[in-house]
Amino acid sequence: MTDAQVRISHPRARRRHHWRRDLVELAALFTAVAVADGLANLVAHGPDGPVLLIASAVALVATAAFHTWWARRHSHAPPPADTVDTGESLDPASATGPQGEDVPRETALWRMRTTVRDEPGSLAALCVALAGHRVDILTLQTHPLAEGTVDEFLLRAPAELSANELSRAVAAAGGSDTWTERADAHDLVDAPTRVLGLATRTALDAAELPLALRQLLGRCTIHSLPAVSLTGRPTGETAPVEGVLESTTMRLRDPNGGAITIERPHLPFTPTEFARARALVELDARLGPRVPRGEDVLTLPEGNEITVRRAAPGDIEAAKAMHERCSDRTLALRYHGPVADADRYLGHLLSPRYGRTLAVQTASGRLVALGHLLWDGDETEVALLVEDSWQRRGIGSELLRRLVDLAVEARCDSVYAVTQASNTGMVAAMRGLGLPLDYQIEEGTLVVTARLDTAAPTNYAVRRGHFGRG
Repeated sequence: MTDAQVRISHPRARRRHHWRRDLVELAALFTAVAVADGLANLVAHGPDGPVLLIASAVALVATAAFHTWWARRHSHAPPPADTVDTGESLDPASATGPQGEDVPRETALWRMRTTVRDEPGSLAALCVALAGHRVDILTLQTHPLAEGTVDEFLLRAPAELSANELSRAVAAAGGSDTWTERADAHDLVDAPTRVLGLATRTALDAAELPLALRQLLGRCTIHSLPAVSLTGRPTGETAPVEGVLESTTMRLRDPNGGAITIERPHLPFTPTEFARARALVELDARLGPRVPRGEDVLTLPEGNEITVRRAAPGDIEAAKAMHERCSDRTLALRYHGPVADADRYLGHLLSPRYGRTLAVQTASGRLVALGHLLWDGDETEVALLVEDSWQRRGIGSELLRRLVDLAVEARCDSVYAVTQASNTGMVAAMRGLGLPLDYQIEEGTLVVTARLDTAAPTNYAVRRGHFGRG
C-alpha cells in the first residue's frame, strides 16, 4: 500500500425512502402525458397548428440556452454542508474559502512511526484519526513484531499541525511508542525504490555505506570500529557474521575488519530494518574496495595545471612522501600537535569506510594536497593539508568547497574544522564558503562549524577550469 486515502460518509448522506415522493412523481408523469396529448391535438387539428409548433421549438431552444448559461456561471458554487461522499478524496493542500474559491493551504511532510495492536481495525482507527486532522497518508510500511506491528508513515499534514498534536491524535487512536520527524522531498519515494537507490550508491562507492545506512534507518548514529588501532594493537571489536540486534543497537561485521555499530536512542530497530542493513553490508563486502573514477584539471593563477580527484588506499605511499616534504609547522597545524609516523593514521584517513578524501596532484603525478571529509558519528569533520611550496595558491579553498559539496550531497546538516586560531589560512577558507559559521575555542583549539542548510551543491563535473587565489 503506497497511497492510502480515507473517506468517511456523513450519516445524513444516505437518503431515506418516502412513499409520498413516489406519489408526487407518479402524478407528475400523468400530468405530463395529459399536457403532451392536448398539445398534439391542438397542433394536428387547430387552425394555427404550424405557428404554434414553431413557437414551441423557439421557446425550447431559448430555455436550453438559458439553462446552459446559468449552469456555467454557477458551476463553481460550493457544495452544501452535508454533501454525500462522491468517492473523491480530500486534498489537504487546499481548502474552500468563504466565497467558494479554492484557497491553497501550506502543508508539511512528516515521517512517523508508531506501534499498534496486531488485530483487525487497529490500522483503520489510526487512519480515521489522521483523516480527522486533514492528514494525507502518502506511503505506509508495516514491520511485523512478535507483539503488535510497527507502522511507518510518510504524511502530508497542514503546516499548523505540530508534532505533539500529531502524536496525541495517534495515541488516542491506539498508537504507542510514536516517533515523528520532519521529512523532505527525498522521502517521496516508495521503500523498494529507495532501497535500490541506496544499494546502487553503495555499489559505486565504498564511502557511501555509512551514509546509505543512515538514510535507510533514519535518525541514528553509526560508528565504524576498526579491528586494529592506529598503534597496531587489536581492539577486540568484532561482530558475528550474522550480526547482532539488541533493541536500539545493532552490530554488523565490517567487511574491512572490525565492526559497524548503529545506535538509535528511544526507537528500537525492527527485524525488517536489521535485515535491510545486513543486506547492504553484505553487498559492500562482496564488491570489495572501490572508489569512483573522475578528475578535474584546473589551472592555477601562475599557469600550472593540477588535477583534483578522489583518493584511495593505493595513494598511501604518495601521501607519506608528501608528509615528509611538509614542514613541522604545517603538520602541527593539521594534526594539532607533533606528528610521528604518518603511516599509522594515513590508512585510516584514506579508507573510504571513514569518509571521503580528495587528492591534488601535479602534471607530473606528484601528490601536493589532501582534503578529508570524515564521518564522525552524527557530525562530519573537514580537514586540509597542503604542501608548503603549494600554499597560498587557492588549493585549500578549492578543496574545502568541494568537500562541502560532498557533504551537502550526503545530506549532512553541518561540517566542522578543528584547527588553531593562528591557522589563518583555514579560518579564511571557512569564511570564504559564505555559509553561517559558529566559532568555539577550547584550550587553545578553535572549532569552526559551518551550517549547510542554505548550501547547494555545485555539481562539479570532469572539466578544465581556472580559479583564483583564496
